[in-house]
Amino acid sequence: MANLITTKRGLDIPVNGKAVESIGTCTLPREFAMIPDYYHGITPKMVVKEGDVVKAGSPVFYDKQFPDTKFVSPVSGTIKAINRGERRKIMSIQIENDGKMDFASFDPLALAGASREQIVLRLQQSGLWAYIKQRPYDVIANPSVTPKAVFVSSFDTAPLAPNNDYVLGNQMADFQAGIDALAKIAPVHLGVRSGKKTPFSTVKNAIITEYAGPHPVGNVGIQINHISPVNKGETVYTVAAQDVVFIGRLFNKGIVDLTRTVALTGPSVKAPQYFKLLPGVKVEELLKDKIKGNATHRIISGNILTGDKIPGNGYLDPYATQITIIEEGNETHELLGWGMPRIRRFSMSRAYLAPLLETKLMRGVFGHIRYQWDARLMGGRRAMIMSGEYDKVLPMDIYPEYLFKAMITKDLDKMEALGAYEIAPEDVALCEFVCTSKLPLQQIVRESLDLMKKELE
Repeated sequence: MANLITTKRGLDIPVNGKAVESIGTCTLPREFAMIPDYYHGITPKMVVKEGDVVKAGSPVFYDKQFPDTKFVSPVSGTIKAINRGERRKIMSIQIENDGKMDFASFDPLALAGASREQIVLRLQQSGLWAYIKQRPYDVIANPSVTPKAVFVSSFDTAPLAPNNDYVLGNQMADFQAGIDALAKIAPVHLGVRSGKKTPFSTVKNAIITEYAGPHPVGNVGIQINHISPVNKGETVYTVAAQDVVFIGRLFNKGIVDLTRTVALTGPSVKAPQYFKLLPGVKVEELLKDKIKGNATHRIISGNILTGDKIPGNGYLDPYATQITIIEEGNETHELLGWGMPRIRRFSMSRAYLAPLLETKLMRGVFGHIRYQWDARLMGGRRAMIMSGEYDKVLPMDIYPEYLFKAMITKDLDKMEALGAYEIAPEDVALCEFVCTSKLPLQQIVRESLDLMKKELE
């Protein structure tokens, strides 16, 4: 029987627009793009030039620090443009899809007899090492470091996150092969949702732990903190559930197939559902005729807490498993702002009436409240208030307020002592959501981790 870890700290945000469990149809767009900035912390070096023909899984660029770590094309086609910015920084590589989906093939490698070094090298050469991250620093993993464990969370508790039981339920053979490959690198810890029947409960070659509680209990950072906290000098790897399937496909089929099931979600979507997409896809054609109304909308590659804002002609983040669309709210004007006793406004602190009506009795009479969500900040930045509000939504054994202060002041010694080695921007997204001071906590954490990596490695 799996161990059970329960936490009451956290917050499930009730957002409308969850994807129904059906796969929509869409035409594969002609234009894709690879954006090196999405692969945080690397220095890209090109191996192709404009006009070159590539296959799905062919290398497009590599990391200067680790030349064996390739970054590969998601589709077959032609390199249309290499766009550069200041000091010739590579901003994006545009690829024109040929519609054939020809795959680059890799020599067979039997997992049973393969060594750790062979597995790591195969993942680097195939471009799949980019989907393995590490703590500390939340960057693409250092292949020369042996981690003490690999963590995989089979469920996502973020707002409107895709249901991995549905998404991966018919891909468990590839998922198991991915786990088997990762187990060659280090012991694998697999987190599963408690209280529900899930295909992940029968996965072999992994240490299974059940988790119960509100978001962010599905984050690997929370699971690491409860099972194997990261101390100075230690490293753990993390892999997303859908990315484990990429690894399994490589060893089962000998190709790099980056097709993933992406949830199109949000209150501004006409018919939220799932779509089979590839990383770097141009979202313009996908979203055509799928957005409600004529208001200005924000398109988010990812979920509303941690995703990246992209333009209407932008490209899907290679790590994103959902696209969320909400109104910007710049056309909304309210009398007295927060001072009015509003019904359809969410508040963790119960400053409005809506949470008081979300009792079992009231839901039976009025149903669930449909909150009005948009992208407004709803306030201005001010000094940090030591109110304990971060502790209520961050189920980690750290002191978040003191850690954030150390990060703001760039005090490396205090950052080390207060738990910065095991935290990532996604873990503090709820802290940012409830922050009275409106501090950009995810940005603060990201910049601080980059500083630590630069100064301490």
